[in-house]
Amino acid sequence: MEYFDRFAIPHPSPAIYASMVAIGLTMIAILFGLTYFKKWGYLWREWLTTVDHKKIGIMYLIAALIMLFRGGVDAIMMRAQTAVPDNKLLDAQHYNEVFTTHGVVMIIFMAMPFIYALMNFVVPLQIGARDVAFPRLNALSFWLFFMGAMLFNISFVVGGSPDAGWTSYFPLAGNDFSQSVGTNYYMLAIQIAGIGTLISGINFTTTILKMRVPGMKLMKMPMFTWTALITNAIVVFAFPVLTIALLLGTMDRLFGTNIFTMTNGGMDMLWANLFWIWGHPEVYILILPAFGIYSEIISTFSRRNLYGYKSMVASIVIISFFSFLVWTHHFFTMGQGPLTNSIFSITTMAIAVPTGIKIFNWLLTMRKGKIEFTVPMLYTIGFIPIFTIGGVTGVMLGMASADYQYHNTMFLVAHFHYTIIPGVVFAMIAGLTYWWPKIFGFMLSERIGKWAFWFIAIGFNVTFFPMFFTGLDGQARRMYTYSEASGYGALNLLSFAGAIVLAIGFALIVYNIYHSIRYASRNISSDPWDARTLEWATHSPVPSYNFAKTPQVNSIEAFWDHKKKGQPLFKDEIEKIHMPNNSGMPFIMSCIFFVWGFSLIFNMWLPAILATIGIFACLAYRSFEKDHGHYISVQEVEDTEKDCEVRADENR
Repeated sequence: MEYFDRFAIPHPSPAIYASMVAIGLTMIAILFGLTYFKKWGYLWREWLTTVDHKKIGIMYLIAALIMLFRGGVDAIMMRAQTAVPDNKLLDAQHYNEVFTTHGVVMIIFMAMPFIYALMNFVVPLQIGARDVAFPRLNALSFWLFFMGAMLFNISFVVGGSPDAGWTSYFPLAGNDFSQSVGTNYYMLAIQIAGIGTLISGINFTTTILKMRVPGMKLMKMPMFTWTALITNAIVVFAFPVLTIALLLGTMDRLFGTNIFTMTNGGMDMLWANLFWIWGHPEVYILILPAFGIYSEIISTFSRRNLYGYKSMVASIVIISFFSFLVWTHHFFTMGQGPLTNSIFSITTMAIAVPTGIKIFNWLLTMRKGKIEFTVPMLYTIGFIPIFTIGGVTGVMLGMASADYQYHNTMFLVAHFHYTIIPGVVFAMIAGLTYWWPKIFGFMLSERIGKWAFWFIAIGFNVTFFPMFFTGLDGQARRMYTYSEASGYGALNLLSFAGAIVLAIGFALIVYNIYHSIRYASRNISSDPWDARTLEWATHSPVPSYNFAKTPQVNSIEAFWDHKKKGQPLFKDEIEKIHMPNNSGMPFIMSCIFFVWGFSLIFNMWLPAILATIGIFACLAYRSFEKDHGHYISVQEVEDTEKDCEVRADENR
């Protein structure tokens, strides 16, 4: 029994026990369904072993949506706890665990996979590629992320969740103050997922630089591809810092190395610096792809080419540069001195300038445009004023002296959500709706989508705008309760009501997906939005080889020019197409990583050593494996194209 005590939850509650039962029943239902419907072979052949960038994008999307609602439950619990003074819904420990897991899940396991879902599906199509540069690494990236997410999410039913905040500052995250294995989960689960993200950064940077179709020079790339390129360049530079920080933190917790301690030569502020050297570029890793999505949507539904293309590209590059020069504003109040604070205050405010350039370019694109108010366009238009509020309050926080008032209050929480939710969540919903017909071959309901938008937009503002006032009035973030005399009760209750409205909006998105799967017409063209970029030039759903003929690009909007001006877009002849083979090795290797991480979390050294050997064995096997892919013959391509054209004619 002593052996199993290590897996026990240190702070159990009825909610935890209910979660255990729900997880167990869900797993039984999945296993029963796969067995009953005889889908094990299909699951292995089509999904677990796939290296197709489109299917990997869909798996990222499913995982991101699941994590969105996982993190959303935490958010509702936090707002419910603070809705009234002296609430006893959650105790202090459970509240610490909830806000910690909420932050990690939403940033690492929801926003990041959402971004890579759209990058995986769209970027190779926009540049006319057959797949990404390294298809197997792409599969490994997804499965490492997925196993990291699963490892993190079992923490609240096996061993206990992390409770030191999503930033996991030391010494609070050290063994003295976080004695359960929760912070071990944090260090190792994010490490595994982060390795997958770093691989993706290298993969997509290579793909965009080396696999563009003939004629597509850098300054002829679509804006979403440009933002994907710069985002992945930031990933390549920022994520190694996180990797090393997590490695050092793991060594402190497992081996007592005293790197981040306050004694024995340790330096707790080193963690804060390393974390935010990664953490602030991470904000722009999330935001820049959203800017690309909005650029595509505004151009499409304003029926105009994007205003100021070159200045948009320049602003993206400038933002990426400044993103590495602002991290110290996260600890203006920690005694760095006026010179350091002044330098980082200036860089923090300067980064608002290229962002402002982008907003003005979007507004000028819409000016004199024939705007069509579709669901993607509603989220895009809603983003501009809400994100501007987030940007202005960010400049307020960037003033080092004023930050002594704002720091660690609900004002900062409001600011952060006013940038991340319109800058990421709005963009991902807009992009998902926009590219949904290309991904799945049918459209989401516009009527239900518009209802969802208004619930989300109104609910969001009702939830977070009151936090500006309670923060200015002194309400500290991470405070699990407060007295009635503080006067925070009314605004916090209003915030909880807004969270309920916000939750209804997300529930409507789920219903929209269900309704559209059942009832949406499949009689749509491959270009239902009358769009402008290359991904709309192929069939919906997209064939495994993407394009039967290699596209040729002669302008920034080659597909638009092809439609409106009759410019040729494809070579005349179909040639045999080389494609990569499926492989189970990425999935198997990620499972070994899961065992490795779980073993280290609980100090089980023998399975950890065996898993380490297994990881290197997989690498060695791949090094000696001879797999040159396969060819799709001209006849197969022609047959597939005929089938797609027949379906398209029937749809017309």
